[in-house]
Amino acid sequence: MPGRRADGSRPTPAERGRARAILNRLKRRYPEIHTALRYRDPWQLLVATVLSAQTTDENVNRVTPTLFRRYPTPAALAAADPAEVEELIYSTGYYRQKARSIIALSQDLVARCGGEVPDDIDELVKLHGVGRKTASVVLAEAFGQPAIAVDTHVKRVTNRLGLTTNTDPVKIEQDLKALFPTSEWGGLSMRLIQFGRDVCTARSPRCGDCELVDLCPWPDKRP
Repeated sequence: MPGRRADGSRPTPAERGRARAILNRLKRRYPEIHTALRYRDPWQLLVATVLSAQTTDENVNRVTPTLFRRYPTPAALAAADPAEVEELIYSTGYYRQKARSIIALSQDLVARCGGEVPDDIDELVKLHGVGRKTASVVLAEAFGQPAIAVDTHVKRVTNRLGLTTNTDPVKIEQDLKALFPTSEWGGLSMRLIQFGRDVCTARSPRCGDCELVDLCPWPDKRP
């Protein structure tokens, strides 16, 4: 029995079949896919995901090796001098805010969880600066749990494809969970994100090259 969408309805068999067709084509395009962020453990992924806001994964990957050599544990980063952290992460943008966030996050992690990243979304979102998107990335990628992370790419692509009509990330997440099998949730996010970067871009979507064009009801498709 499919779950309920944000409005309380259940997807019809036809809607689930269309969703499955979309996913199958995305899986053909991206047979294996994971986050592009480099990390060694759940804590490193948590910090890297926070740093990835408003910048590229490549920018984050350039600064995290030095950051984690200087601060190899949550306790070390929790006690860091903010000015030193700012200097290390400067190129990721919003460096003052991000430095405060990852230091406070590490302090929270030490105080609440003994420095161990929890594998539970309700506990993760209690940590400073950790929202559902960040928590879902960590659960899916570091812990292999079924989770759907909704970022700007997922929001744009799923709305264009008619998989949801919602703009609120929590409601989009619920709509997608109702449409797709639990076993596909983790890979779904990463495939939608990469597809949004490669094809279904914000300003100049490549509709003429899109393998989903016949399944896409978006009225503003480009030739």
